[in-house]
Amino acid sequence: MLAVLVGTGVWIAAQARDEQGRAGDRQAALLAAGVHAKNLVSLDYNSADDDVRRILDTSTGAARAEYEANAGKLKSTTVDNKVIQHGVLRATGLVSINEATATVLVVADVEIRWDDSDSAPQERFYRWQMDLTKADGLWLVSKVVQVT
Repeated sequence: MLAVLVGTGVWIAAQARDEQGRAGDRQAALLAAGVHAKNLVSLDYNSADDDVRRILDTSTGAARAEYEANAGKLKSTTVDNKVIQHGVLRATGLVSINEATATVLVVADVEIRWDDSDSAPQERFYRWQMDLTKADGLWLVSKVVQVT
């Protein structure tokens, strides 16, 4: 009887530890998608190199390759037009997750202004589906699709 109780206790502890790990992964995937979205909508011509580096640092795979291919144009456009974008993360929601991949819906808004312009700031509203891949223990965005 004692062996059954000990065995049951060990099994319950293992299940709780596994669930805690899954909960941690869910939170980490949501946080990673939110950080990536914030990076996408927060650009400043004074810090364009650092801003683009943050986008690259939170991405992998096809998304990273696309960002790398467009990094030069993004930086030059941001600097040449003296763009200042201030983004706000509104929400994230987990669609699915397993040990290596996750899909997250993200809502973010941005106010765009130009430092040398008297024109009114523009507001834009973004809704994305982000696929994430777990690489070396970190969740990184591997695909971004704008949704309406």
